[in-house]
Amino acid sequence: MEPDRRDVCPRCGLFLQACGAPDLCASCFRTPPPFIRHRSAGVYDGLLKRLILLFKYGDGEALGRELALFAWEALREDELLWRGAECIVPVPLHRRRQRKRGFNQAAVLARRLSDRAGVPVLEGLLERIKDVPPQAGMKSAERRRNVVGAFRVRRPKEAAGGSFLLVDDVYTTGSTMGECCRALLRAGARDVRALTLARVPP
Repeated sequence: MEPDRRDVCPRCGLFLQACGAPDLCASCFRTPPPFIRHRSAGVYDGLLKRLILLFKYGDGEALGRELALFAWEALREDELLWRGAECIVPVPLHRRRQRKRGFNQAAVLARRLSDRAGVPVLEGLLERIKDVPPQAGMKSAERRRNVVGAFRVRRPKEAAGGSFLLVDDVYTTGSTMGECCRALLRAGARDVRALTLARVPP
């Protein structure tokens, strides 16, 4: 399995078809997301998709280590993603969903990336306060409405003035990442960037 090396939108990380100097995609040009940069290691398809599903619903810890290493090798040289990042923050699950699954896949990835990058993890800084329906199958507008107000910063003093790297497994429309980012910015974060294992193709 190889990471996707295509050019990307420098803001949201959309994989671009055309070669040459990457520019903002049409969506970011119209409405830039609140994070300053997002990158995925690959497209949510084929083997990578199967491994992520097995990670989430099967042997999470063991497979999570390998997937985090895959993401690190793919994205370690992206200076704009890593430079200045002070803490890694996993996107939280609602406590009921985490109890059912037994672990938070984003936290597994965050801890393994922290080991590689030497950037500390701040687990528990963000909290999911709404147990919203699963996003799968929803259209973009429905996804945005579904997560509005779903997250809060539990310790605002730790967010104030900080530069954070949000970590999750899959980026679909950016609704979840965007809402987490807005919560951090409202708490006084200086900037937020984001990393995911895979991005759902448009």
